[in-house]
Amino acid sequence: MVDGIAAGSAAEAAGFQLGDRIVSIDGFAVDSFEDMQRVVQTASDTQLVFSVDRGGKLVELVATPQRRDVVTPFGTTRVGVLGVQSKSKPENWHVQNYDFVGSVKLAGSETWYIVERTGSYLKGLADGQESTDQLSGPIRIAEMSGAMAKLGASYLLNLAAVLSISVGMLNLFPIPLLDGGHLLYYAVEAVRGKAMTDKVQQFGFKVGLMLVTSLMVFATYNDILRLTRQWMHLG
Repeated sequence: MVDGIAAGSAAEAAGFQLGDRIVSIDGFAVDSFEDMQRVVQTASDTQLVFSVDRGGKLVELVATPQRRDVVTPFGTTRVGVLGVQSKSKPENWHVQNYDFVGSVKLAGSETWYIVERTGSYLKGLADGQESTDQLSGPIRIAEMSGAMAKLGASYLLNLAAVLSISVGMLNLFPIPLLDGGHLLYYAVEAVRGKAMTDKVQQFGFKVGLMLVTSLMVFATYNDILRLTRQWMHLG
């Protein structure tokens, strides 16, 4: 339920009102405020059609989430912002249990969400719409692991899952040296009907090593730069 609307926001321009309950977005059912956030965050500057329950009457509103830079535990990211708030109360929270099949479906859905968000970020990075601040290395991962461990085992496991999926995606990129690079070689071999020469493969591995090393160095540089800014701010 909408409990707050930011002035000058996309929600205000679209005509959202306090007490509105978002039922669906572009025809896809919305079961919670978090579901709505996920859709909106990945659809910045994209027109969306919201079906809203307003006092028992279904109303359609059209809004375009505004692109905003948001600071997250993983860095600064640009997401779509609608401009609505929901003050969910603990007494309204509920625990939902799933059977094995439901758990597998939910795990697949969550995995796909991470893959989709990562792909969207990389695409935005390529066309200049995303910031490189979100690229983090081992220093930031260690910091986040410590912070999640303090919050509880479930948070730490969630972080481990996100990192595992991200590393798995990176490993599948068609870059020589990674598993995706091997798959690329196999595909080329299948098309050509013969393997590439050792010289070509070795050159590819050198290029892949350079790319992977450069990414690691840049991510670590980001971590050090962020720490330096924090120390300067504290000082």
